[in-house]
Amino acid sequence: MNANPSLEPKKDYYAPMHTAEHILNQTMVRLFGCARSKTNHIEKNKSKCDYFLPSAPDEEQMREVEELVNEVIARGLPVTAQTLPRDEAGKRVDLSGLPQSAQGDVRLVYVGEYDVCPCIGKHVDNTREIGRFKLSSWDYREGILRVRFKLEN
Repeated sequence: MNANPSLEPKKDYYAPMHTAEHILNQTMVRLFGCARSKTNHIEKNKSKCDYFLPSAPDEEQMREVEELVNEVIARGLPVTAQTLPRDEAGKRVDLSGLPQSAQGDVRLVYVGEYDVCPCIGKHVDNTREIGRFKLSSWDYREGILRVRFKLEN
């Protein structure tokens, strides 16, 4: 992905699914004003993310999430990474989700101009490599929306 070793990913996620998770997170932030998912499980065949919301979204809202994620994927956005000193990265993104043990430079991953966040995982080079995003199911309990999703070719 990158010629600079400091930009190489350190986590072995399935790149298309992990990149889809970035797009889903930003879509949820934009539609519902919530924070990015801090609890998630990203796998090749199916994944899930949890979001803190004051009320349950309805079917129409969740279908809009699916549609918007697929629109972003279809744009063919470049996915790039940049390593910055922690203080500089903190001026661009919220670093509060990083573990206390994370010191030094921070790797930021950009999905075009749609999303940017600190990340150490693998990603595709272009969103068109992801495939079709499909919501499998979702449920809402005690302020937490759990979203399950998969990718189709």
